[in-house]
Amino acid sequence: MSRPRILIVGAGFAGYQTARTLSRLTRGRAEIILLNPTDYFLYLPLLPQVAAGILDPRRVTVSLTGSLRHVRLALGEADGIDLDARTVHYTDPEGQGGTLGYDRLVLAVGSVNKLLPIPGVSEHAHGFRGLPEALYLRDHVVRQIELAAAAEDPKNCSARCTFVVVGAGYTGTEVAAQGQLFTDELVRQHPLRHGMRPRWMLLDIAPRVLPEMDERLSRTADRVLRRRGVDVRMGTSVKEATHEGVLLTDGEFVDTRSLVWCVGVRPDPIVEGLGRPLERGRLLVDPYLQVPGQPEVFACGDAAAVPDLEKPGQYTPMTAQHAWRHGKVAAHNVAASLGMGSRRVYRHRDLGFVVDLAGVQAAANPLGVPLSGPLAGAVTRGYHLAAMPGNRIRVVADWLLDAVLPRQSVQLGLVRSWSVPLESASPELARVPGGPDTPSRSTLPGEQGRPHGTEETT
Repeated sequence: MSRPRILIVGAGFAGYQTARTLSRLTRGRAEIILLNPTDYFLYLPLLPQVAAGILDPRRVTVSLTGSLRHVRLALGEADGIDLDARTVHYTDPEGQGGTLGYDRLVLAVGSVNKLLPIPGVSEHAHGFRGLPEALYLRDHVVRQIELAAAAEDPKNCSARCTFVVVGAGYTGTEVAAQGQLFTDELVRQHPLRHGMRPRWMLLDIAPRVLPEMDERLSRTADRVLRRRGVDVRMGTSVKEATHEGVLLTDGEFVDTRSLVWCVGVRPDPIVEGLGRPLERGRLLVDPYLQVPGQPEVFACGDAAAVPDLEKPGQYTPMTAQHAWRHGKVAAHNVAASLGMGSRRVYRHRDLGFVVDLAGVQAAANPLGVPLSGPLAGAVTRGYHLAAMPGNRIRVVADWLLDAVLPRQSVQLGLVRSWSVPLESASPELARVPGGPDTPSRSTLPGEQGRPHGTEETT
C-alpha cells in the first residue's frame, strides 16, 4: 500500500514548523514534500542584524534538508494550484516547470511586501523581507557613507547620509535602530566633512511607534530612538519619491538616496486564484485550519485567516509567533486526517513581544511584564536563541565578536538594486540575469551603471 503524500507549500515559520512536526508524528508512514524557492528556513526577526553587519547571513538561515528528517525538499515556487486535480504547479530556480500531486495540501505561502499607490515608491524604494534585500541594504548603506565622506558638496554629503525608513512597526523600528548605530560606527572609520552626522528618519501614519504593542513598550522604543538621534515622525508618510529624495505628506522635501519600505505585508497573492472565500486577501479556514469544502486542504501562517477563539469575530494577526503555532496545530490535524492522532483547534495565549533596539537596548513584555534597557536586551536575545531551530552557537559567537571587534565595513557587491525590486512577489529570491521577470541584457547595469536611476536609492 502506497504512503499518502503530504505537500507543504512554503518553508516560512508556519511551513517549517508544519514539516518538522509532521515528520515526528508520521514517523515515515507518509511521504512529506516541502516546496520552497530556497533550501533554507529564514529566521526573519534577526534580519536587521544582518543588514547592520552584526550577523553573517548564514546565521539566520537553517538548512531544510539538514534539519528536517524524512522530508523531501522540492526547490521551486508555486505558481498554480488545481484543487480539483489535487496538483500544484511550480517553477524551479532555473525556470523549468513541474507538477506535484498530493493527498493532503498545506498552504503556508506567507506574505509579500504591501505596496501603496504612491508615485515613485516602486522605482525608488526597497523592501526588507528577504536575505537579498538585507544584503543589498548593508552594501548600500556602506556605499552611501563612503561616498558622503568623499563628497565636496555639503548638500550631496547630507543627502547620502540621510536614510528614510517608512513604517514604524517591528521591522521598520528595528531597521532604524540598528541602522543609526551602524552608520555612527561607519563614520568613525570614514569621517564626514562639514561636521555632519548620519541621519535616520522613521515615518508612519500611525500615532505612535509600534502601534500594535503595549503603549509602555511603544514609549520605550520611541525614547531610545530619539535619544540616539533618529528623527521619529508619526502621522507622516511619503507623498512622492524621486531620485533626489522624498516629498513628505507634511510638505517637506527630504534630500536622500535611501528609502526603505517597511510599511507592512499582504498575503501571497497565489491564494486569490483558488476561488475560495477570502478575508482581506487571506484564505478563510476553520479553527482546525482546514479550508471549508476542501477537507484535504489546510492553510496556516500569514496567508490564512484563522479564527481567533480568544476574540470571537476576529482573526489571528499576521505575526511569526502565530505562524509558528499555526504550523504545529496544522501538522497535528493533517496527521489526524490520515488516522494518526486526534484533531485540535487553534488556541493561543499571548506570551508577549520583544523588539530589538540595537546595542544593549530593547523593549519586551514577556508574559505581560514590561521591560526596557539591558534587561530587555538580554531577554530579547534569549528569546531569539530559544526560538531559532538551529545555528544558536554560531549566532552567539557573532554577537560576542561584535561586542569586542569593530565591524567590517566593506561592500560585497553581491546584490544589485535591480535584483531586489520592491514589487517582487518573491522577496526571498534575488533576480538574476536571464531569469524570469529579469530585464534584458541590454538594460542591465554595468559595474558603474544605475538602471532606471535606482542603483543609489534604497
